[in-house]
Amino acid sequence: MARLLFLCSLRREQKEAWLAKTIRGKPRPQERRDEALKPFEELYQMHYSRIYAFLFRLCRDRDLAEELTQETFYQAFASFHQFKGKSEPYTWLVAIAKHVYYRYLRKKKQSVQVIDLSLVLETYCSNNRTPQETLEQKELEESLRTLVKRIPEKYRDVIMLRIYAELPFAQVASVLNISENSAKVIYYRAKKMLMEELNHGNLM
Repeated sequence: MARLLFLCSLRREQKEAWLAKTIRGKPRPQERRDEALKPFEELYQMHYSRIYAFLFRLCRDRDLAEELTQETFYQAFASFHQFKGKSEPYTWLVAIAKHVYYRYLRKKKQSVQVIDLSLVLETYCSNNRTPQETLEQKELEESLRTLVKRIPEKYRDVIMLRIYAELPFAQVASVLNISENSAKVIYYRAKKMLMEELNHGNLM
């Protein structure tokens, strides 16, 4: 069960600011205030583990994944009153988590090349290589990093959301504001580019 670290760590004024947006008018009894927080607490408990897993797959650092997950839910908490349910809650949270992760990379002056690529390699190449036909996986990942640096940002986003967040194409499309068909086309083009890069380098 997800730990309610986020809600417990919120300062009183942060909760009050959010409640002011959620419960209009004069201050309400404690029961009403608790009732206003309940939907977000349920959202947190339901999706914490999946958001953490998404971020951990990207950074492979448990402490950092925890920190980024908490920041994701803080951002979600701050804008929860604006969530209209037009997308799945997890899809909405993944979009926030993606921006949180990219903002972290910019702050640390890092690029998407630091993303752990073993999952991409496993997803795209597991059915096409044997131990006798490849170099060590680490060398393959280095080749992938070269490719990641060159491919368009939208290709990276689709790969991230499809493989790391495990979103269906319809939800990938929702996050990126593109059509479902476009998400599929971009994903398979990225796969083709990857396979061509690895074959060109005689790594497969």
